[in-house]
Amino acid sequence: MQIILNGSPREIADGMRVSELVEYLELLGQRFAIEINAELIPRSRFAEHRLAPGDKVEIIQAVGGG
Repeated sequence: MQIILNGSPREIADGMRVSELVEYLELLGQRFAIEINAELIPRSRFAEHRLAPGDKVEIIQAVGGG
């Protein structure tokens, strides 16, 4: 199925959960937030939230600075 990931179309497996997307994109251990269709998804819901065709997914990564 196709989602929109950070503004670009991306093919992923049907019924993929957010937690599976995180693994697929090799984001484990990094600091980030995920927004789906303009709704921030808490990490506690990553394992239960399934993506749907056409979902707009934004991954916001934390950047250190000072």
